[in-house]
Amino acid sequence: MTAAGAQPLEQALAAIAAAPGSASALTLYALVCTLEQPRSGSLFRLDKLADLEPAHRSIAYGLMETLATGGVATSEWRQLRAQIEAVVRG
Repeated sequence: MTAAGAQPLEQALAAIAAAPGSASALTLYALVCTLEQPRSGSLFRLDKLADLEPAHRSIAYGLMETLATGGVATSEWRQLRAQIEAVVRG
């Protein structure tokens, strides 16, 4: 993943770290985790995007674009996702 490809995940990490127990943080975390599951068709309730504030919705769209360009499940993605998971789990 290029540095540009990492940007949405880095933005998600920052947003989640700012308020780890918030609905937005948990929604972004769910999206990050779901994008790594190709066998499940990357299931995510798209109506949950409406619950996000515009800045966080933009991050979600960036994460989906990262999936579309093949940037998910790379070593850099997994490292950042592990950091996100640590923040969420406290």
